[in-house]
Amino acid sequence: MSVRLVVAFGGNALLRRSEPPDAEHQLHNVAIAIEDLVALAAHHQLVVTHGNGPQVGLLALQAAAYSDVAPYPLDMLGAESEGLVGYVLEQALGSRLPDQKIATLLTQVEVAGDDPAFYMPTKPIGPTYAFQEAERLRRERGWSFVRDTSGMRRVVASPTPLRIRELAVIQLLVDAGVIVICAGGGGIPVVIDAYGWVKGVEAVIDKDLSAALLAEELGADGLLMLTDVDGIYEHWGSPGSRRLVCAPPVAISPLGLPAGSMGPKAEAASRFASRTGHCAYIGALGHGVEILGGQAGTCIDQSVGAAVWSGCSEC
Repeated sequence: MSVRLVVAFGGNALLRRSEPPDAEHQLHNVAIAIEDLVALAAHHQLVVTHGNGPQVGLLALQAAAYSDVAPYPLDMLGAESEGLVGYVLEQALGSRLPDQKIATLLTQVEVAGDDPAFYMPTKPIGPTYAFQEAERLRRERGWSFVRDTSGMRRVVASPTPLRIRELAVIQLLVDAGVIVICAGGGGIPVVIDAYGWVKGVEAVIDKDLSAALLAEELGADGLLMLTDVDGIYEHWGSPGSRRLVCAPPVAISPLGLPAGSMGPKAEAASRFASRTGHCAYIGALGHGVEILGGQAGTCIDQSVGAAVWSGCSEC
């Protein structure tokens, strides 16, 4: 019996830091990224999700450059980026696994309309604006902004994902042996209004929390999050840093991992492991098989009694 595994790629799977955000680099990088999936597909039933930060940011920049119409709302940009990333992943994976059925599914994820995140937007999105332009947009469109190193950035809400609307369709495809690429970028954020209508909202759902929800609702046997770091570290970047090899979910919160990098992945892994009793893994892109085998990365396991650390990373 095959093991069902949700594999979540970070945004670096297509666009790496400091690279120009053009199509050529994305196609090159995805050809490397899907090697993990090719290796895992031999023994696992795969469901794939991915980040979309660089892609949706680029779409927002392109929209801002055309001033004749109002910028498209973020739910539409999220749908565009899901289709873009899903397309290149599906194409590359189909080239390496020509006999495997693969499908990309645009995925709506419900959030609560009264989620506190809507009152405290924190997720940067789109271009950097001069202060005067940001003030104009704040007045005219009600946008929120924060300062960054070169100007003002728009920030939007990052509400908690509650339900994956296309879950039954994803389940149907998975049961039919299809590798499904879905819930990209955390999914398209939607709410249900007082009349029962589904409506998109100006928000960005955390992709890691959506991946954990997807894995839980599908009854997955494991969640694997692939990124550009080879696991969870204590004192990351310092001479005394050490990698967390394995730990129970309760050991994660006290580490105080940064919200802008490893924190959401660790939270998502802990949530999946504690709710399902199955293992969640975090590690570097290109080492998926080794991570699942315990030779690399970090494993969050409800059955482990205490945290196990590697030796000093500088040794």
